[in-house]
Amino acid sequence: MEKAILGTKIGMTQIFGEGGVVIPVTVVQAGPCVVVQKKTVETDGYDALQVGFGEVKEKHLNKPLIGHFKKADVANKKYLRELRLADCSSFNVGDEIKADVFAAGEKVDVSGISKGKGFAGPMKHGLHRGPMTHGSKAKRVSGSMGMCSNPGRVLKGKILPGHMGVDKVTVQNLEVVQVMAENNLILIKGAIPGSKGGLVTIRNAVKA
Repeated sequence: MEKAILGTKIGMTQIFGEGGVVIPVTVVQAGPCVVVQKKTVETDGYDALQVGFGEVKEKHLNKPLIGHFKKADVANKKYLRELRLADCSSFNVGDEIKADVFAAGEKVDVSGISKGKGFAGPMKHGLHRGPMTHGSKAKRVSGSMGMCSNPGRVLKGKILPGHMGVDKVTVQNLEVVQVMAENNLILIKGAIPGSKGGLVTIRNAVKA
């Protein structure tokens, strides 16, 4: 069964597995997510669930969103995301998706927005440094970019200085180590994208 849930990254810690093995884990506050809208092929051209996650005061929402939540008869939510699952027919508006939808030992893919690094130079982006001796004045700069007469321009896709981070990143095939259903916590082995408090989406692993 295909499944997914929204959550916020709390941080990393470690737990002890069988035989006293230390396992580094990321703690995710996963759900509860509530189904706010159900999209179908007949009305929208595709099947999907629009789910809300996280509490928010009404003063922080605009009128269209307030009306949207009132129409669904659900509490105001901070985040709204669409989950395009293979089978949406078993869900109805108002249903909750909780952390216990996953179980220990399952493989998952986790998506989030990576940490921002600000403006980064060419070496931070992956270019090699220039020579360090013989009076070189091109140690940490881009160097020559173009060609000679043909094609005589900088090719598209060349790595250059610029903004780094704040990109959607998906880490695949991570293992769910433990699920604390009573506290809506999921412990995932290894690191996941984003900073503490950032929104993440946990799905079934597509390559498991």
